[in-house]
Amino acid sequence: MNAQHLPKNIHGWMGDSVGYWEGDTLVIDTTNFSDKTRFRGSTENLHVVERLTRVDDKTLLYRFTVEDPDTWDRPWTGEYTWPATDQRIYEYACHEANYALGDVLRGARQQEAEEAAKAKK
Repeated sequence: MNAQHLPKNIHGWMGDSVGYWEGDTLVIDTTNFSDKTRFRGSTENLHVVERLTRVDDKTLLYRFTVEDPDTWDRPWTGEYTWPATDQRIYEYACHEANYALGDVLRGARQQEAEEAAKAKK
Protein backbone atom coordinates (compact mmCIF):
# COMPACT_ATOMS: atom_id res chain seq x y z
CA MET A 1 0.00 0.00 0.00
CA ASN A 2 1.71 3.18 -1.21
CA ALA A 3 -0.90 5.81 -0.39
CA GLN A 4 -1.57 6.65 3.25
CA HIS A 5 -4.80 7.72 4.88
CA LEU A 6 -5.27 11.35 5.83
CA PRO A 7 -4.62 12.23 9.50
CA LYS A 8 -7.35 10.91 11.81
CA ASN A 9 -8.60 14.43 12.56
CA ILE A 10 -9.58 15.01 8.90
CA HIS A 11 -13.01 13.51 8.22
CA GLY A 12 -14.91 13.26 4.95
CA TRP A 13 -18.61 12.68 4.46
CA MET A 14 -17.82 9.40 2.70
CA GLY A 15 -14.56 8.85 4.58
CA ASP A 16 -11.02 8.70 3.25
CA SER A 17 -10.46 5.85 0.77
CA VAL A 18 -7.12 4.36 -0.16
CA GLY A 19 -6.87 1.68 -2.82
CA TYR A 20 -4.14 -0.85 -3.41
CA TRP A 21 -3.60 -4.27 -4.97
CA GLU A 22 -3.21 -7.55 -3.11
CA GLY A 23 -2.29 -9.90 -5.95
CA ASP A 24 -5.23 -9.80 -8.37
CA THR A 25 -7.60 -8.21 -5.84
CA LEU A 26 -8.25 -4.46 -5.67
CA VAL A 27 -8.59 -3.48 -2.00
CA ILE A 28 -10.29 -0.22 -1.00
CA ASP A 29 -9.75 0.72 2.63
CA THR A 30 -11.96 3.55 3.93
CA THR A 31 -11.62 5.30 7.30
CA ASN A 32 -12.09 8.83 8.72
CA PHE A 33 -15.84 9.04 8.27
CA SER A 34 -17.55 12.12 9.67
CA ASP A 35 -20.18 12.13 12.40
CA LYS A 36 -22.71 12.91 9.63
CA THR A 37 -22.06 9.60 7.88
CA ARG A 38 -24.53 7.19 9.39
CA PHE A 39 -24.53 3.63 8.19
CA ARG A 40 -26.84 1.48 10.28
CA GLY A 41 -26.02 3.42 13.44
CA SER A 42 -22.27 3.59 12.90
CA THR A 43 -20.03 6.32 14.35
CA GLU A 44 -16.97 8.17 13.08
CA ASN A 45 -15.02 5.00 13.95
CA LEU A 46 -16.56 3.19 10.99
CA HIS A 47 -13.98 1.29 8.94
CA VAL A 48 -14.87 -0.39 5.63
CA VAL A 49 -12.62 -2.64 3.56
CA GLU A 50 -13.86 -3.58 0.07
CA ARG A 51 -12.29 -6.21 -2.17
CA LEU A 52 -12.92 -6.66 -5.89
CA THR A 53 -11.60 -9.83 -7.51
CA ARG A 54 -12.14 -11.07 -11.06
CA VAL A 55 -13.54 -14.58 -10.72
CA ASP A 56 -13.66 -15.24 -14.48
CA ASP A 57 -13.94 -13.27 -17.73
CA LYS A 58 -17.51 -12.23 -16.96
CA THR A 59 -17.70 -12.03 -13.16
CA LEU A 60 -16.34 -9.83 -10.37
CA LEU A 61 -16.60 -10.86 -6.73
CA TYR A 62 -17.33 -7.91 -4.45
CA ARG A 63 -16.62 -8.57 -0.78
CA PHE A 64 -16.80 -6.02 2.02
CA THR A 65 -16.02 -5.99 5.73
CA VAL A 66 -17.54 -3.38 8.01
CA GLU A 67 -16.37 -2.62 11.51
CA ASP A 68 -17.07 -0.03 14.16
CA PRO A 69 -16.30 -1.09 17.73
CA ASP A 70 -18.73 1.56 19.02
CA THR A 71 -21.60 -0.01 17.04
CA TRP A 72 -21.00 -3.75 16.56
CA ASP A 73 -19.45 -6.46 18.73
CA ARG A 74 -17.28 -7.65 15.87
CA PRO A 75 -16.64 -6.91 12.19
CA TRP A 76 -19.12 -8.33 9.69
CA THR A 77 -18.68 -9.27 6.06
CA GLY A 78 -20.87 -9.65 2.99
CA GLU A 79 -20.25 -10.50 -0.62
CA TYR A 80 -21.96 -10.80 -3.97
CA THR A 81 -21.00 -11.23 -7.59
CA TRP A 82 -21.24 -8.63 -10.31
CA PRO A 83 -21.89 -10.23 -13.70
CA ALA A 84 -20.63 -8.55 -16.86
CA THR A 85 -23.13 -6.60 -18.94
CA ASP A 86 -23.24 -4.98 -22.34
CA GLN A 87 -25.78 -2.44 -21.06
CA ARG A 88 -24.87 1.10 -20.09
CA ILE A 89 -24.36 1.57 -16.36
CA TYR A 90 -25.23 4.87 -14.70
CA GLU A 91 -24.27 6.04 -11.27
CA TYR A 92 -27.27 5.54 -8.99
CA ALA A 93 -27.61 8.94 -7.31
CA CYS A 94 -27.55 11.00 -10.48
CA HIS A 95 -26.35 10.97 -14.04
CA GLU A 96 -26.08 13.49 -16.80
CA ALA A 97 -29.50 12.79 -18.28
CA ASN A 98 -32.44 12.01 -16.04
CA TYR A 99 -34.09 9.28 -18.13
CA ALA A 100 -36.66 8.54 -15.42
CA LEU A 101 -38.18 12.01 -15.71
CA GLY A 102 -39.61 11.25 -19.17
CA ASP A 103 -41.29 8.12 -17.81
CA VAL A 104 -42.67 10.03 -14.81
CA LEU A 105 -44.18 12.67 -17.10
CA ARG A 106 -45.57 10.06 -19.52
CA GLY A 107 -47.19 8.29 -16.57
CA ALA A 108 -48.73 11.55 -15.33
CA ARG A 109 -50.11 12.37 -18.81
CA GLN A 110 -51.54 8.85 -19.09
CA GLN A 111 -53.21 9.19 -15.69
CA GLU A 112 -54.68 12.56 -16.69
CA ALA A 113 -56.03 11.08 -19.95
CA GLU A 114 -57.65 8.17 -18.06
CA GLU A 115 -59.26 10.54 -15.56
CA ALA A 116 -60.55 12.76 -18.39
CA ALA A 117 -62.02 9.70 -20.14
CA LYS A 118 -63.79 8.64 -16.93
CA ALA A 119 -65.17 12.16 -16.44
CA LYS A 120 -66.75 12.10 -19.92
CA LYS A 121 -68.68 8.91 -19.14
